[in-house]
Amino acid sequence: MALLLAAGLAVTPAAAQSAGSEPVEAPSSIGPLSVETVAGGLRSPWGLAFLPDGRMLVTERPGALRIVSRSGTVSAPVAGVPPVLARGQGGLLDVALAPDFADSRLVFLTYAEPREGAAGTSVARGRLVEQNGDARLEDVEVIFRQSPAAGGGNHFGSRLVFARDGTLFVTLGDRSSLRDQAQNLSNHIGKVVRIVPDGGVPDDNPFRERNGARPEIWSYGHRNVQGAALDPETGLLWTIEHGARGGDELNRPEAGKNYGWPVITYGRDYSGAKIGEGTSKPGMEQPVKYWDPSFAPSGLAFYTGTLMPQWKGDLFTGGLAGARLVRLKLDAARQGVAQEEILLADLGARLRDVRQGPDGALWLLTDDPSDGRLLRLAPAD
Repeated sequence: MALLLAAGLAVTPAAAQSAGSEPVEAPSSIGPLSVETVAGGLRSPWGLAFLPDGRMLVTERPGALRIVSRSGTVSAPVAGVPPVLARGQGGLLDVALAPDFADSRLVFLTYAEPREGAAGTSVARGRLVEQNGDARLEDVEVIFRQSPAAGGGNHFGSRLVFARDGTLFVTLGDRSSLRDQAQNLSNHIGKVVRIVPDGGVPDDNPFRERNGARPEIWSYGHRNVQGAALDPETGLLWTIEHGARGGDELNRPEAGKNYGWPVITYGRDYSGAKIGEGTSKPGMEQPVKYWDPSFAPSGLAFYTGTLMPQWKGDLFTGGLAGARLVRLKLDAARQGVAQEEILLADLGARLRDVRQGPDGALWLLTDDPSDGRLLRLAPAD
């Protein structure tokens, strides 16, 4: 909140809202915002994607994929979703539509895949078929598996972003127990990978020709990226990741570059112990921005709509532990953050995902195991 006050923005309380209640107002730098609960009763909703007709695909971490109408009707689980390991932070995670979805009907999912007593982040795709009121995924195939798998239920990542050239970025966590492997190019731990939609490797990936390196790797030295988005002006990938105690990072991952984890970080271990060698080292990239204390950012979206034109080009991310929505205005070069605004802090909701809808509103998922909500954020009338 101190950042908001420092920016000269007013702060007034906003009441929390339960599913089925009337929209409430929340303050912002552009005037009052309406916070509408469109759907409730979701089980740990994690990822959100808009279908061409305005309906939404929503993943629930325990393993269900739902279709939610604009009026808030929640479907039965879509059949055909692969089995997931729903443990800790693991389960059914992100969802994205193929760029040619209108023709192909392909849906991409990331999830914690159970593998012989362990688990790893995997990407599957299937064709969405709707018939007689039922929906299912057909011809489901796993196109990518993070290697190696590991025990435990922490740090799976994982976001999906299609680039302008049709390639697919996948963010992969360090699995916590394997964090030192984030510096090892022979595995997928703590990496951003770039693949083609059938799981193959693009010809221009940075480590494709390096002996001993995984050819899918785009960038490395990441901890647990839980937000990713493509800048609509530049086409460049941006990510946001969890630190430990402090050290949440906003990055602009570039091909072949090392983002330092766990050698350099602005955070400390949960025990209070120092991690790594400090905050900088030659050959390792600095974050665009870091946060200390952490607010556990999740979800990332650029705003391109006209409903809130003052925010066009800005980045939005949710906060889990920090229970907030954060707006980041980039500088003129689109390389740094010029301003930060904290929104919805009084809502008291852990925000897992942030997306812009086709209506120009911001759509949010709240993280709750039994009453997760789908929220719509727009200017108040």
